[in-house]
Amino acid sequence: MAPSETLHVEISGAGEPVVLVPTLVGSAFSFRHLVPLLTADGYRTIVIEPLGLGESSRPPHADYSLTAQADRLAAVLDSLGVSSAVIVAHAAAGSEAFRLAYRHPEKVRALVSIEGGPTETEVTASFKRAMRFAPLLRIVGGVGLIRWKMRQTFIASSGDPHWISDSVIRGYTAAAARNLGATLRAFRAVAATTEPVQLAPHLPEIRCPVILMVGGTPHDGHVGPDEIALLRQVLPHFVLDSVPGAGLFLYEEQPAAVVAAVRQASALAASASADP
Repeated sequence: MAPSETLHVEISGAGEPVVLVPTLVGSAFSFRHLVPLLTADGYRTIVIEPLGLGESSRPPHADYSLTAQADRLAAVLDSLGVSSAVIVAHAAAGSEAFRLAYRHPEKVRALVSIEGGPTETEVTASFKRAMRFAPLLRIVGGVGLIRWKMRQTFIASSGDPHWISDSVIRGYTAAAARNLGATLRAFRAVAATTEPVQLAPHLPEIRCPVILMVGGTPHDGHVGPDEIALLRQVLPHFVLDSVPGAGLFLYEEQPAAVVAAVRQASALAASASADP
């Protein structure tokens, strides 16, 4: 990583390592309910905030491609001495994890992708359009407008929005609010990024078990049926886990289901390694 690129890491517990990776609107705060459940279940949790998110740095001219983010995850694991781990990634971070699994296969014992398909871009077309007006956000509405928009997005993306409150929205936006200008510049860089390497041709190289968790309640931001069909076709150890009553934010709505998926992924990895 370049000198200006620093990633924030939070480590808890002891045992088999489980790496948690938030998506663009998330941070370590996102996993505040999941981490205690995993550590209580005997796992060592390692939350890595990708470049531009949470407490990680926000250099405006960095490579924010999913491929570069995946390589940074590998570098962090090397620095921590973690040779292999179960990776749990949310939404577009799932695509980072897929890239990590084929580019650094020794690092990924198993993969749990929470509502994250094999996307080739981290952001939607609407996000790209919004970033054209990013400089105005600091003048018109600022953090207040971002928090309002985030609440609306969270509600539309959730199966059960009971978890959404003012304090939760503040938690999700706390790091961005401390330096809104740097955050918006980083987000604009993300929106302008073009992937140097397409993921789809490399999916067959992923040999580890992959569990794709999807919310069973209709919601915005879901993984498309074509993406699921592709994963089912090319991955040798693929499991689709549909969670009734949940939406995009499974770790908020039903964190125990994520813990169960981690257990299953670890067991599948153990079984696969035992096969001759």
